[in-house]
Amino acid sequence: MAGGTYVRFYLVSWLGERISADIRRAVFDNIIGLSPAYFDDARSGEIMSRLTTDTTLLQTIVGSSFSLALRSSISLIGALIILLVSNLKLTLILLSSVPLVLLPIFIFGRRVRALSRRSQDSIADVGSHAGEIIQHIKTVQSYTHEEEERKVFGSDVEKAFLIARSRITQRAILTAAVIVLIFASLSAMLWIGGNDVMTGKMSAGELGAFVFYALLAAVGVATVAEVYGDLQRAVGATDRLAELMNQKPTIVAPPRATPCRELHAELVLEDVCFSYPSRPDELALDHVSITISADQITALVGPSGAGKSTVFELLQRFYEPQSGAIRFGGQDIKTLNPRDLRQQLGVVSQHPALFSTNVADNIAYGKPDAAPEEIRAAASAAYAKDFIEQLPEGYNSYLGEQGVRLSGGQKQRIAIARALLKNPRILLLDEATSALDNQSERQIQLALDSLMSKRTTLIIAHRLSTVLHADQIIVLDAGRVIARGTHAELMRSCELYRELAQREFSDKANQA
Repeated sequence: MAGGTYVRFYLVSWLGERISADIRRAVFDNIIGLSPAYFDDARSGEIMSRLTTDTTLLQTIVGSSFSLALRSSISLIGALIILLVSNLKLTLILLSSVPLVLLPIFIFGRRVRALSRRSQDSIADVGSHAGEIIQHIKTVQSYTHEEEERKVFGSDVEKAFLIARSRITQRAILTAAVIVLIFASLSAMLWIGGNDVMTGKMSAGELGAFVFYALLAAVGVATVAEVYGDLQRAVGATDRLAELMNQKPTIVAPPRATPCRELHAELVLEDVCFSYPSRPDELALDHVSITISADQITALVGPSGAGKSTVFELLQRFYEPQSGAIRFGGQDIKTLNPRDLRQQLGVVSQHPALFSTNVADNIAYGKPDAAPEEIRAAASAAYAKDFIEQLPEGYNSYLGEQGVRLSGGQKQRIAIARALLKNPRILLLDEATSALDNQSERQIQLALDSLMSKRTTLIIAHRLSTVLHADQIIVLDAGRVIARGTHAELMRSCELYRELAQREFSDKANQA
């Protein structure tokens, strides 16, 4: 028994851990390939709950509950065989109660399954809310919103508890109903068996042995019924994981993709119309046509909401335009592998995304096989070397969540170093110097001038002073191109551009 218990416990527990790990990996592998449009509606906390809580529940049920079910099933089968051999009549009396026992299992099992799904969803809501509050803890405390958040979180927790209580109630009723039915059939068997002993048809010892094995069978059935409730919880968790597994990316590589390296580094938007899935009736780009010439600098300017960032999103093929075409080197980007396309691009955003790894890993994110010398050279070119070397562990210093240990300007220099190291053919710069002081901005501008040399560059300009020498400036307003040309040309021909320039330069004069 000890040997069998060891083998059963080890193998079934191993199976639970293996299933959990495989499902977690398969779900993540599918999620990371989904198009960004999916994440516009999906909450990160909800996804994390499914990856962690749901898979852990499966591991617990398979590794623990399934182990009990396996042991009880073997005991039940063995006891039934001995009962059939010992006394066929009494065994048939016991078996006649099986349909009655199965009835509550199916009825209450379905309710447990539905409540388990709701319970997992409510737990995900709790985790999602807590994660969002922790992520924005400074804002919460700055607005003294702690008490309100405690109330909202407490309400979410209480809701999850009430749903869990309903699920527990259904499971308790299921277990109690099975036990009542089992022992009712045992009582009937004892009544008939006792009469047989009194009439001499069987001995008291035979009845005692039969009762012993009948109890073994009854305990096995009760355990299996209880495990069935656990399995319904597992089904609820599996449904949630299956939803993620069944999600398909809306943007995929064509069967025969054109190699990007063979194409000229020129980007063209031809009469592009686009609206975000969350706002289908509102055009973010309205019949936009732009040519981003190779080895030249093109700038996008315009008020907030003009569509500048949307152009970046479409060029990286995070979304598909509703009409029109986007071409890379004369080839429609729908004929390209999205991964190959993005490898040609280097992006430096206004609010750079840093990971909670060390400095070296963040810089080498676009080129994981980079040598330490290449990483240091990129950091030096981005004027980040000095502050990196002042960190406690230099390039091995961990940055914390979202690079919280660095200032805004330091984050941007890390992001610029990342783009420098990747050495892309096309640069997408979202005002990469906006968070820097004057001295750092001048240093970074020199680095960017070197980086942009002989490269196709598209810049989103929030400050016109950074793009005065661009080869072409595109003025966007309300999703439309309203003007294009050089700075001097636009100052004469475009009223909106002239207003933006006068406002900026007058503000600088006032500050001076």
